Amino acid sequence: MLKKILKVTGILLLVLLVAAIAIPFLFKGKIMSIVKTELNKQLEADVDFKDVDISLIRHFPRLAVALEDLQVVNRAPFQGDTLISVKKIDVALNLMSVIKGETYDIYNINIEAPRIHAIINKDGKANWDITKPDTAQANPADTAATKFAMRLQQYKIEDAYIEYTDREGDMGLVIENLNHSGKGDFTQDLFTLNTTTEAAAVTFRYGLIPYLLRTHTKMDADIKVDNKTSTYTIQQAKASLNNLQLTAQGSFTLVNDSTYGMDLSMKAPSIQFKDILSLVPAIFMKDFDKIKTSGTASFDAYVKGTYSASQMPAFGLNLNVKDGYFQYPDLPKPVKNIQIALKVNNPDGVPDHTIVDMPSAHLDMDNTPLDLRLLVKTPVSDMYVDGAAKGSLDLSKVTEFVKLDQGTAISGIVDADVSAKGNMSAIEKQQYDRFYAAGTILVTNLLYRSKDYPDGVKVNTLSMKFNPKNVTVESFDGQYMGTNFKANGAVNNMLAYAFKNEPLDGNLTVKADQIDLDKWMGTETSTTTATDTPAAPFAVPANLNLSLNAAADKVHYDKLDLTNVTGALLVKDQTVTMQQVKANAMQGTMEVNGSYSTKTNPNTPDISMAYNVQQIDIQQAFKSFNTVQKLMPIAQFIGGKVTSQLSLKGQLGKDMMPVLSSLNGDGNLLVLEGALQKFGVVDQLANTLNVTALKNLSLKDLKTYFSFENGRVKISPFTVNFNGMHMVIGGSHGFDQSLDYTMLMTLPRSVIGKQGDALITSLATQASNKGIPVNVSDSIHLNVLLGGNILKPTYKTNLQETAGNTMNNLKDQAATLVKNKVDTVKTAIKDTLQSVKNQAVATVKEAAKEELKKQLLGGKKDTTNTTTPSNKAEELKNAGKEAVKGIGNIFKKKNN
Repeated sequence: MLKKILKVTGILLLVLLVAAIAIPFLFKGKIMSIVKTELNKQLEADVDFKDVDISLIRHFPRLAVALEDLQVVNRAPFQGDTLISVKKIDVALNLMSVIKGETYDIYNINIEAPRIHAIINKDGKANWDITKPDTAQANPADTAATKFAMRLQQYKIEDAYIEYTDREGDMGLVIENLNHSGKGDFTQDLFTLNTTTEAAAVTFRYGLIPYLLRTHTKMDADIKVDNKTSTYTIQQAKASLNNLQLTAQGSFTLVNDSTYGMDLSMKAPSIQFKDILSLVPAIFMKDFDKIKTSGTASFDAYVKGTYSASQMPAFGLNLNVKDGYFQYPDLPKPVKNIQIALKVNNPDGVPDHTIVDMPSAHLDMDNTPLDLRLLVKTPVSDMYVDGAAKGSLDLSKVTEFVKLDQGTAISGIVDADVSAKGNMSAIEKQQYDRFYAAGTILVTNLLYRSKDYPDGVKVNTLSMKFNPKNVTVESFDGQYMGTNFKANGAVNNMLAYAFKNEPLDGNLTVKADQIDLDKWMGTETSTTTATDTPAAPFAVPANLNLSLNAAADKVHYDKLDLTNVTGALLVKDQTVTMQQVKANAMQGTMEVNGSYSTKTNPNTPDISMAYNVQQIDIQQAFKSFNTVQKLMPIAQFIGGKVTSQLSLKGQLGKDMMPVLSSLNGDGNLLVLEGALQKFGVVDQLANTLNVTALKNLSLKDLKTYFSFENGRVKISPFTVNFNGMHMVIGGSHGFDQSLDYTMLMTLPRSVIGKQGDALITSLATQASNKGIPVNVSDSIHLNVLLGGNILKPTYKTNLQETAGNTMNNLKDQAATLVKNKVDTVKTAIKDTLQSVKNQAVATVKEAAKEELKKQLLGGKKDTTNTTTPSNKAEELKNAGKEAVKGIGNIFKKKNN
């Protein structure tokens, strides 16, 4: 009996084990299809995920389905923005519901590492509004419902990052490292949801005022859920903001997908000044428990009304501090007599009715007072500002009051006495008599050092004067990273920038002695490692409109040294534009114009550049610029000087290096005087033909034109003449260094050694054996095809291709180079046509003499050969003229 029971038990266990293994594979395809179908049915966005992990063991006896690496990417008008990315969504389903296929019961959900970027643009459009319109009313006959049914008991969100940006309302919220869980019976219409929430850092700003700054937040709340009315009532919740303990209560109603009703309030029932002090991150992070404090405080806030794309709820905030005092036990002096009265009020939800009133804020540091006051009204229609700041601060004494990061030091004197009063419209309309602004800020002998700035930032003098029109920078003198600089200029709308976040408009002139950009950009080998790469490209701020006229005696970057650098930089519309940046470099001169923009996509900045270099050293250019190494890899084998013009457009990657496949442009290159040496394929050809002169190929006044796109550089055919030898070269090479070139060479037989002569005789014999009569004469014509790559080039002589076909190949290469720059192309046409025409005439003459349609080798007229009639020679001559004329027609069509 026992044996039977054990046998049956073993069989059951085996069946269960096989089922646990087999079921996930049996239903994986079905579930993946269901998930993708449901997502595509409901959303107007691009949804993708890596895989679906299915297991019967993870949540046994329920079926576990995990969606991995989910991404939801917006379409227009937020094209390319990632709304949601999630590492893993783990769902527990009723197995039988999956097998039956009628409904799919969900019991619990775990969401790991979600990243949410919610945006409302300036037109009030929300990027999370991606659900397709409900067609139930439009199609009443369609009663089909979703196959998913909620039997949800609990859910959990781990390590979430949420960023909310309201560009219309100028509001922002960032929540970092959020963990949230909830338990409740979601099958009921009325139930209580028990929630626990904790976030490592919460930042909230409205306008330019940060109400919370990386604040550690906790909240435990029991929420009464009414599914019939979509109302969520917080009966009592306990929350904390750093050390500040709060209680909250109220309700939240979901009216529709974009409208919410709110009636929430919070207050601090009994707090001390220390609790308010904890909201200052720099103080809360350092020995906060040891700080001695005294003083009283009060805080309360509320939100009440409707929130939608066109409406805001009423809100208010009150903060008061009286007789605040704090001192670190191991520091000699306290900060005392802290008085703050701040009230933010909006009675009806109309943004323009918001009033920020701080009639007084005061503190004493070593008996030196600092006083502030601020009143802001009608912030939307016509902002009214009445504010002032007055005080003097010896920065060297800051360490006597506040603890700084280890390795941080600061000194210097800051004197400020500024005030402003009036409506911003007066400044915008240049009615400066209706706006009052006056005062000065003077900084002297400022020195700041930290881990991020070990060399220190020094400001000898910074003097700013305020008036209704602008803020004048009378003098700015300092040192940074070994650079001594001086600057002056003006900023025209400082207040509008500070209070309304309008573009900061100004003009500065800067003069520097020497700049080491390796230090500025942190690229020195002594301070970086191979893994030190930027997390993201530098994002150009959207609210700047600054022009900078700069001059520097010396600039060093990587392997490039510039002297007498002058030029202008314009920062506007999320774009940095270089204008006429000129310098002496690489034994010549250069001028650069270009732009760097993060407006379209901050992760892949758009770049454009046009340079004009005159008589620079080729080797120095090759070693200094990665772009030259990719566009002109053969430059490493050329010595001498060049003049060149180049224009390009493309994108940068996250490592701030060009995305080569995105680059396109054109240019020209003039080798004034130089030599091609140690280029493998030419050396091989020189050895094969026994022509020593090819190993040191002299280049003088050689000009070629090029264009590039889709990862390849196309070179217009150009001519090289030296020691009685003639070459026409054209083709292309890739950014991957691959070669694809054709060379048509004409060599006097007198320069070819015995080894080369034997090769020519052998080639002629091979041609004759194939039925092609060839007479070897005093002038040798070779068609050479180059392949391989720049470091391991290959070559071959194509015995089947005629000189005429080679010219057609070169002609086609030239035609592909016709771009937008008409003047450049015209010059290219002139040079190219002349070389091709000369070669065509020479080839036709040889063809007439030798009676060959497919000529590989040719020479002078053989007086013993009289088989070619005069009319045949005339026919071939006319054909050559038509070939040259055809090239001209191609270019003519392109230009038109």
